[in-house]
Amino acid sequence: MAEVGLRAAEKPRAEAVPSVQAVRLFFVDHWRAALIILVVLHHVALVYGAGAPFYYVEPPLTDPLAYVVLLTFVLFNQAWFMGALFLISGYFTPRSFDRQGSTAFLKNRMLRLGIPLLIWVFVLNPISATGYWKMPAALTGIEDPLTFAAYPFLIGLGVAWFLALLLIFDFAYAAWREPKKDQPATVLKEAAPPTYPAIILFVLALTGASFLMRIVIPMGKTVAGFPTLSYLPQYLSFFVLGTCAYRRNWFRTIPGSMGAAGFIVALVATILLFPLALSGRPFSMDLLDPAAFLGNGTWQSAAYALWDSTFAVGLCLASISLFRRFFNRDSSFGSFLAQQSYAVYLIHVPIIVLIAVLLMDLDFAALPKFALVSAIAVPTCFIVAYLVRKIPGVSRIL
Repeated sequence: MAEVGLRAAEKPRAEAVPSVQAVRLFFVDHWRAALIILVVLHHVALVYGAGAPFYYVEPPLTDPLAYVVLLTFVLFNQAWFMGALFLISGYFTPRSFDRQGSTAFLKNRMLRLGIPLLIWVFVLNPISATGYWKMPAALTGIEDPLTFAAYPFLIGLGVAWFLALLLIFDFAYAAWREPKKDQPATVLKEAAPPTYPAIILFVLALTGASFLMRIVIPMGKTVAGFPTLSYLPQYLSFFVLGTCAYRRNWFRTIPGSMGAAGFIVALVATILLFPLALSGRPFSMDLLDPAAFLGNGTWQSAAYALWDSTFAVGLCLASISLFRRFFNRDSSFGSFLAQQSYAVYLIHVPIIVLIAVLLMDLDFAALPKFALVSAIAVPTCFIVAYLVRKIPGVSRIL
C-alpha cells in the first residue's frame, strides 16, 4: 500500500489508485499522531515560560532565554498545527458522510465528539484547573482554599474547543450535503494537484481574512471559551480544503517537489517576516512592542498574518510529502500511536499539570525542566490513553 501512495504522489493517474477508499492512508495516521505529540509539547512549554495562560505555570518567570525559546516554539506551533488537524478532519468527512448517511453521520459525530466534549467540560477541565491552587497567590490572585464550592467556576471549554468547533463544522457540512446526499463525493482519480498560482491566491486570501479577523478578535483573546478564535479563518478554510482534497485525491497526488517548495517558502517567510512582525525590524528578535503583532489593524499584524498563513500552508504541504514518503506503511508502533492519539488529546492536560506539580520542587532551569517534563509526559499520555481505551465501550468513542 505504501508503494501505491508513493507512485500516486509523483504523477496522478487513474490506474495508480485503483480503489481510493479501500487503501488506508497510513501516513496520515502517523502525521496526525505527530501533531498530537506536538500539542502535548506545546502545552508543556506553556508551563515553563512561554508567556501564555495555562492551568499551571511555574514561577519564577524571569529567564529571558527560556521565554524567547518557548514563546517562539509556541507561536510556530500555533501558526499551523491545529489548522493541520482541521485539514485532516475535513479530508475524512466526505467519506464518513457517504458511508453512513446524514442521520448516522451526525449521530456518530455526537458520540465521538459530543461525549468527550462533555467529559472534558465537566470533569477534566475542573481537574486541570486545580493547578491554579498550586501557584503562588500573588500570581493567581486566589486566596481561598480549594473546595467543592469552586467547582462551578472550574467548568470550562479549555482544549475541548477543538471538539466543539469541529462539531459545528460537521453539522454545517451535513446541512450543505443534505440536499444532494444521494450524490456521493466520489474521488476524481485523475484530478490534477493544486497549481502554484492557486496556492498563492489561497495564502493571500487567508492572510487578508486573518488580518481582518484579528482586528475584531486579536490573538490571545478568548471569546465564548474559544482561546484561538483569531485563527478561525485558517481553521474553517483548512477544513473546507480538506473536503476538497478528498474529492481530488490531493493527499496522494501532490508531488513531492511541491512539498519541498512548501518547506522552502515557509523557511524563507520565517526568516523575513517572523522577526519583522514581532520586533518591527528586519532580522531582530528584540520584542520592542510584543502586542503589536497580535492584531488591532497594525502593520505588524499584517506581516504576522502573511507569515503564519504562508507557514501553515507550506508546512502542511511539506508534511504531506514527508510522511507519505517515509511513513506510509503499517507498523505496530505507528498503529499504537495513531490509535491512542485522540484519547491523548483529551487527557493530556491534567497529566501535564500533575507531572509539573509533582516536579515543582526540582531545582532545574526552565529549559531543562521543559525537556524533562516533555520526556515524561509524552509516553505517559500514550500509556494512560491505551489503558483508558481498554475500558469496555471507550474505544468506540476514543
